[in-house]
Amino acid sequence: MLSPRATTAFAFLTAVSFSASTSAPTPLYHVYQQAMALSPLTITLVFASYAFAMLASFLTIARLSDFVGRKPMILVSLLLNAASLLIFITAASAGQLILARVVQGIGNGIAMTTLGASILDTDPRNGALYNSVTAFLGLMVGSLLAGVLVAFAPLPTELVYIVLLAATLLEVAVLLVTPETTTRHPGALRVLIPHAAVPTAARPAMLRLLPLNTAGWALGGFYFSLMPTLVGVATHIDSPFIGGAVVSALMLTAAVAVLVLRHQAAERLINVGMSGLALGIVLTLGGIALRSAPVMILGTIIVGGGFGSAFAGMLRTLLPLAGPGERAGLLAAFFVASYLAFALPAIVAGLLAPVLGLVITTYLYQGVLLGLVAASFVAMRPAKAPRLLEI
Repeated sequence: MLSPRATTAFAFLTAVSFSASTSAPTPLYHVYQQAMALSPLTITLVFASYAFAMLASFLTIARLSDFVGRKPMILVSLLLNAASLLIFITAASAGQLILARVVQGIGNGIAMTTLGASILDTDPRNGALYNSVTAFLGLMVGSLLAGVLVAFAPLPTELVYIVLLAATLLEVAVLLVTPETTTRHPGALRVLIPHAAVPTAARPAMLRLLPLNTAGWALGGFYFSLMPTLVGVATHIDSPFIGGAVVSALMLTAAVAVLVLRHQAAERLINVGMSGLALGIVLTLGGIALRSAPVMILGTIIVGGGFGSAFAGMLRTLLPLAGPGERAGLLAAFFVASYLAFALPAIVAGLLAPVLGLVITTYLYQGVLLGLVAASFVAMRPAKAPRLLEI
């Protein structure tokens, strides 16, 4: 059996590979759009189906590992991920792409919670830090790997999924020699009832953070659905590698921001996040206007740092406001709000793009996000004490 340290490494790397699998389709959306004659709306629906499936998973079966054990649920998530990759390899229609994303969303919802819990089981001291960067690192690796393989290797719509499928099967084999890290408890059926609740003490902070949280996740949703296509339209550089590189830059700087600023106070993280999002959006829009991929990437790097800082700061603000028995419900509510912001605005952008054009839609979309960031600056200002009347 693996040692506790090796088990932590296995859970960490497996979590990264799951996130890589979920971002691998991103550079391929433009290829799918051309090969299958898909509209921007269809592309955003393919993307959003993943987010909705993961939401359903978060609220129900994703919490089962606390009751039936980590290993069985990790195995289920790995098998679902393998099934989704097989569907992607053979996909020839939008319906098959949506099916692959739904299966992937369910599996990744289970994986995020179960592998995250396994990391905390085996390394309580560093587990929170590891969990805060696994998704960002995986999303970066998947986008960049797919962009490279699609642009420079054979089998452009299959090879990246074959590589990830091989990694998934290897993880299944390693799981056989991985120890169970928790004990089973009764009550598994009870967690299948969807549950999300914001504790009373956390509600004011949750409300103040809502504009910032919406802006960050809506920006991420746009990047993972329409940004690779936008890069080609705005710069006339029709390369999946460039599209994948832009998305990878977002996730890389988000992970770096979490690591570099991990000792900063929550309030400072949120201030850095708001500033980074505002400046990065402005630079990205400038890159679109100038038709400059380097400027778009620079804007994306700054946006990513802002997103990572804001995400860490929001969690650090909210979690201490919940008691031990309230944290799961709070996190469920937080991620419901986050993934709705991740999916719904992207669908709206997909509806608008055929009517207004993708570039104009992007200007409007990012303009709304700038408004949300501005609202965040107002919402996060400390309350001033009332002034006394002078007599």
